[in-house]
Amino acid sequence: MDISINTPALLFPAISLIMLAYTNRFLALANVVRALHDRYKNSDGTTNPRIHAQIKNLKFRLRLIKNMQILGVLSILVAILSMYEIYVSNMITARWLFATSLVLFIASLAISLIELIQSTKSLEIELSDMEDMEDDSIKDYFKKITGQ
Repeated sequence: MDISINTPALLFPAISLIMLAYTNRFLALANVVRALHDRYKNSDGTTNPRIHAQIKNLKFRLRLIKNMQILGVLSILVAILSMYEIYVSNMITARWLFATSLVLFIASLAISLIELIQSTKSLEIELSDMEDMEDDSIKDYFKKITGQ
């Protein structure tokens, strides 16, 4: 299979959009960390297990986001190297580099999926102190909102 210089270039828009999404996740997480830090500093000194669980979860998610971004950047760099190898007519190396770029991109997306799962766990930690509240079924909820 021959690849043209346009083949690796097809990854640029996809990787760029993913990197933008990763940056948005990082910025949102940074805001959560700052708010949690303020909450921790303003606490009365008692140990809140939810805050400690959130801190542990956030540290893990920060590492995941860092690795997602690193793999995304490496993916685009390897795609550029693949384009150079196509330019100098070294097709065997170009194919290997392009395949490597795809693998790096897939790994970045896989880590993104793990981070998404962790972010829902973070929300579950926040909701954990409200578990004893009345849990209406969906049917009861729709009855309430429709007034029946």
